[in-house]
Amino acid sequence: MAPIGEKILFIVILIVSMSISLPSYGQQTKVDYYQSDNITNAIPYFDNRFKIDAQLEEITLLFYRKSGTPPIILVRPDGTKIKINNLPKDTVTWFDDRTFDLITIKNPMPGPWQAIGDILPQSHIMVVTEVTIKVDPLPEVILSGETLKIEGHLYNGAQAIDDPLFRDVIKLNVDFFSTNNSAYDNFGAEPIKMAQFRDDGRELDEHANDGMFTGEFELVFAPGEWLPIYSVIMPMATRQLRQKPIILQKTPISISVERVMEVGQFHQVSFAIDPTYVDADSVLFQGKVIFPDRQEVPFSIMEGKGNVRTYQLAYTESGVHRIQVSVFGKTINGREFRLVLEQFTFNAESKDGLVMPTINAKGEIALPHSKTVDVVTTDKILLAEEKSRQLAIELQEAKVAQEMAKSEKDLQTYIIIAVANLGIVLLALLFYFISRRKKQKE
Repeated sequence: MAPIGEKILFIVILIVSMSISLPSYGQQTKVDYYQSDNITNAIPYFDNRFKIDAQLEEITLLFYRKSGTPPIILVRPDGTKIKINNLPKDTVTWFDDRTFDLITIKNPMPGPWQAIGDILPQSHIMVVTEVTIKVDPLPEVILSGETLKIEGHLYNGAQAIDDPLFRDVIKLNVDFFSTNNSAYDNFGAEPIKMAQFRDDGRELDEHANDGMFTGEFELVFAPGEWLPIYSVIMPMATRQLRQKPIILQKTPISISVERVMEVGQFHQVSFAIDPTYVDADSVLFQGKVIFPDRQEVPFSIMEGKGNVRTYQLAYTESGVHRIQVSVFGKTINGREFRLVLEQFTFNAESKDGLVMPTINAKGEIALPHSKTVDVVTTDKILLAEEKSRQLAIELQEAKVAQEMAKSEKDLQTYIIIAVANLGIVLLALLFYFISRRKKQKE
């Protein structure tokens, strides 16, 4: 696949009209600074002065300032000020962040300007006519489950953008969109949002602030035809760069197990390698087994020829066994790859012949009829367990609610009876006293 070199025309720091020549600057990418202090290529810390040429139709200024400090104030050559809360909205666009101000001005006043605020000494202004993003091409053969390291560079014309603070302003993302080709498994799939490129020296990024943006892509989504789209995102501009569609191949490893039921015997776990896109003889396995009692035992398969590798797993107890595996090898093109298989789960029978339940592809609980078990994903196991727990909780809550309702109803009945009896007693007493008073009068 050809490297991405398509040019993206957009505003990054300073837009210059393409119809106007720049005899003062030529191919320079920095604004000339006011020379009275004999300082160039950096804004003086105390003066913060710079000069805008009369030929510029639009300028975007980027100032880095101390984190959390208020936005800066710009002073025009005639002494008038531009503030974020008092600016001509038809000619000025202002974006302020905790660490920088990004200001676009149409038809700026020519002459010496000054910026007032807690501006960092390394702040500078760039003149950008076009930005080129160059990204390593994706490999011809990529596999579902593997992790790719991709590096990207930003260029201003032929000059690399190597400003260490620039990564706080710009973001480089990559997303994968399904081509909706009905011939592939990802037909109708939702877009996949991948992690951002980074230049902070963490994870797969080798050196911080070196101008090389590194992306770590975990291809743990459906195989099929995908369209990679790279996005260059700034507060006031976003542009996209599209690669040609790629085919994410299915994971070339499948797992099965032949189970045993007696202590002292071994389950035989088989790893079948599809040689269509990988060199089967180069494949290595590193993983661990999680036993029903949550004990973890690591294992590795370092040697082997052909398309099948086996691992002997001692029978210790019945119950759910989980196998997590990382695979290392070479594609048929000689590229080194590493991928993580979906967790494989199987249920072991007990010694007395009792069979542990399994979950079929439809998520239904069933009893196995043979000792060879197909792949049962952890998600389905956990889903069934969760459904069982939820059902039990709901049944218990319903039972408690029913008992409470019954108790409340009984209590209401008792109260009604008690009130009725009390009313009868009171009426009887009232009738008694009335009758007695009449007799006394007679």
